[in-house]
Amino acid sequence: MGDWQKDDERTRAMRSPAPTPVAREETTPRAVSRVYGRARSGGGPVKPLPGASGAPASGAPAGPPGGPWGGSPGGPSGGKGGPRAAGTAWRPKRPGRLAVRILAGLVAALLVLAVGGYFTLDGRLKRIDALGDYEGRPADTPGTNWLLVGSDSREGLSKAERRKLATGSSVGRRTDTMMLLHIPEGDGRPTLVSLPRDSYVPIDGHGSDKLNAAYAYSDGGPKLLAKTVEQVTGIRIDNYMEIGFAGFVGIVDAVGGVEINVKQDIKDPKAGIDLKKGVQTLDGATALGYVRTRATGAIPDLDRTQRQRQFFAAVVKKVASPGVLLNPFTSVPLAFAATDSVAVGEESGATDLLSLALAMGDDPITTVVPVGSFPTVNGQSVVKWDREKALRLFDALAEDKPVPKDVLK
Repeated sequence: MGDWQKDDERTRAMRSPAPTPVAREETTPRAVSRVYGRARSGGGPVKPLPGASGAPASGAPAGPPGGPWGGSPGGPSGGKGGPRAAGTAWRPKRPGRLAVRILAGLVAALLVLAVGGYFTLDGRLKRIDALGDYEGRPADTPGTNWLLVGSDSREGLSKAERRKLATGSSVGRRTDTMMLLHIPEGDGRPTLVSLPRDSYVPIDGHGSDKLNAAYAYSDGGPKLLAKTVEQVTGIRIDNYMEIGFAGFVGIVDAVGGVEINVKQDIKDPKAGIDLKKGVQTLDGATALGYVRTRATGAIPDLDRTQRQRQFFAAVVKKVASPGVLLNPFTSVPLAFAATDSVAVGEESGATDLLSLALAMGDDPITTVVPVGSFPTVNGQSVVKWDREKALRLFDALAEDKPVPKDVLK
């Protein structure tokens, strides 16, 4: 008893003074509770908030609201929003959900941009009537076949640009480059075949002449050229693409130049180049001179076709590289340069061009039509194919089979 009294004396000063008794009619003393250290007004008993954890059942004596935590803000039972609903467990916030939502939003935005970009670029493509049906046209063959044409068109070049690029001022239209690209249906490597422009072949309505004459005739152009290639190879062309000098330079510059292994020193004022042997990066103007020059080799036209295949494979491989495609600072200018620079057949679109680029990034086999002789016909030096080997080459492509090694060059 004495100890209790001592303890009461020690703690008396820490307790608030008892409220002054007020005369009441009731004989039962009123319960006094405190809320955050202050006396609560009112005479009713303290009741827990509805649904609070630890709320007493009906008829049970009321205990401290919110259990031992008293429903205090930020405590496990209440958090910011106050007491939890009965039966729920406290969970920490999940920052990962916000990251997922942000990522989903970015993906949706990219899809919208991709779709919008596709239709924008596809609509900018220049389309020409290059492929058409005719009696005796080869049947559809496995895989995808492209006729790739580089013309010597100066369209889009000013006089100053013509002088800088050493293109001359010739008018009319001719083809400097013609290549047949076969993309197999399976996982095989594409095959890129150069068709020498001086190839002596039959041209519908004109007898026999150089292959590029089919493009230059007044009644010729892309459609007659494609028809001639189909008839002499037996391969049905699925897509046609053509590019002129200006477009050539624009695409090369858009990808930051192309790395080429120059096999020998080349100095050609007519083509505007002075190159040293070795691996080097060529800008658009220099690359144009490199594929056009005839200042090398005993057979300049065949040397040109080899450089053209080398260059085309290098530029398309770079276009298809992740460093270009995934970098908007290079892919966007490239896309606009390409759509402004090339003309495609009416059957082709932006997705076909992307498929072409991706296929060429798969280390294509490059070759030239087997050549038999270089006779002079009507005062002109022409190229005659080795008929037997040429047929074996084109038959293999038409059947979507590997080209025999002995016909590759």
